[in-house]
Amino acid sequence: MTVVTVTVPPTEPTDLMTIDELSSEAGLSVRTTRYYATFGLLPAAVRQGRQAFYGPDHLARLRLIRTLQSHGYTLAAIEAYLRRIPGTTTPEHLGVQQSILASWGPAPAAPVDLDELERRAGRRLEDHDLDLMERSGVLERRDDAYLVRPGFEVSLELCDMDVPAEGVVAAARAIDEHMSRLADDLEDIMREHVLRPLRDGRRPAPADEVLVRLSALTTEAVVAGFRRATGAMISREVDRPTSD
Repeated sequence: MTVVTVTVPPTEPTDLMTIDELSSEAGLSVRTTRYYATFGLLPAAVRQGRQAFYGPDHLARLRLIRTLQSHGYTLAAIEAYLRRIPGTTTPEHLGVQQSILASWGPAPAAPVDLDELERRAGRRLEDHDLDLMERSGVLERRDDAYLVRPGFEVSLELCDMDVPAEGVVAAARAIDEHMSRLADDLEDIMREHVLRPLRDGRRPAPADEVLVRLSALTTEAVVAGFRRATGAMISREVDRPTSD
């Protein structure tokens, strides 16, 4: 009787990729992927002997990194952003963040020098103007240049109106705090009611199209909600009995 020996190759865990495959999926060069890993932006690879493998978490982080870069984040800022993400965060959750940034984030801002900033402002900007706009989050200093964030024109008008700086900064911080909470709630809603059904094939529309339309709806709802709250506050003040 002839005995035939069959050699079965070792089974690799599913969804694992080599660094070449990972880089290709993320649209990056292998050199760039290695650099990100060296910079500490990626978790450690899965080791099988001398071979390193990468999974969905690595791919989701690379896609998030690319989106953050497209929105003007430096590598140091990206590292700080990723450091705040818990190690137990799933690739699906990272994908939600990437989709939100890609569909809802502001257009990438190019740094401008002070001359260009003053040209946009239409006047000379004093140190106290620049300080106020930096503290309120509409300007970010980058060495000898500035990144202009949404709200620059409104902030400039407040400077011209001589509104107390601390009031402007306090308002900006309050808006940022409440918008961050709203973004967290919307992220949960989108993950559960939009992205999960899309992923499971229960909705025909592409995720990006849904998110773009939700972005417009949410913006309108936030403005309308603010107006309702402001109207209610004014009504309370008008109806409040005055003391003799």
